[in-house]
Amino acid sequence: MDGPLLVAEAMSWPNIPDKFGNIWQYHSRSDRHSKVACWGVLYDLLAESATLRRHVADGKVTFGVNHEMSDFHTRRKKNLDLVLCRPGTPNPAHPRPARTFASLAGHFGVRLTPEQRAQLQSFPELVEAPVGSVLVALEAKACMTEHGKARPRLYDELSSSHLTVHGANDSAIAAAFVMVNAAETFLSTDRNKWDLSDHDAVVNVHRQPMATEIVIEKINELRVRTRPGSEGFDAIGVVVVNCRNDGSPVTVVIGPPALDPSDDLHYDQMVRRVAHLYDTQYAGI
Repeated sequence: MDGPLLVAEAMSWPNIPDKFGNIWQYHSRSDRHSKVACWGVLYDLLAESATLRRHVADGKVTFGVNHEMSDFHTRRKKNLDLVLCRPGTPNPAHPRPARTFASLAGHFGVRLTPEQRAQLQSFPELVEAPVGSVLVALEAKACMTEHGKARPRLYDELSSSHLTVHGANDSAIAAAFVMVNAAETFLSTDRNKWDLSDHDAVVNVHRQPMATEIVIEKINELRVRTRPGSEGFDAIGVVVVNCRNDGSPVTVVIGPPALDPSDDLHYDQMVRRVAHLYDTQYAGI
């Protein structure tokens, strides 16, 4: 699977400016990492599912970015990073140029190898369109620093995501991508609100691997459902990275504290599970 490597490569290049003149690889107020992560997941799903590729080629499936879903039970609303969907009805009062999945690679700062670009070009053209019925909803979150404090927020935000998705459409496949930082040090944008060319950086120090492990333990508490009508995500994938946010390359962690490839929360298992669910649930659309 290429998704984790695509995220790490994109984040290795600082391109998020702040008002102090700094350019960051990761910024807590930016959703760039989430968009790249969801792009990578969809890239792998297209490679994994022949059924999805056929539906895209036939124009039966499109995608939407930052799509607002509403839980009909609680009236809770939440924007999902990326959804696969049936085409909806265009609004003639607000026409907009259609983007393609391939074109978003440049927009999100995804850097592809020649082999990955060839793979992308082999996929049928997936077009952004008004969202009709949501088939797959992707949510991406990250825990990059202050792991202990971040755990409750991460858990709550992810829980509200699957509740909203299935409150809107119980048959939709809800998937989560969670990135956890295993670096021993990190430059936080919240603690470095000045021009770093004129002022020394404040460096967060992490107690690793414990910091990463306690976040993964919390993610493991999230509900994962095995049948429609119950609560939980349909699939969760955890990716562990080494990101110091100091301009040095971001890498994907393969060994501990990252998950074993056989673990249900491993990224590859998540993609395979979503692809299988898509193939079995939507074969007849």
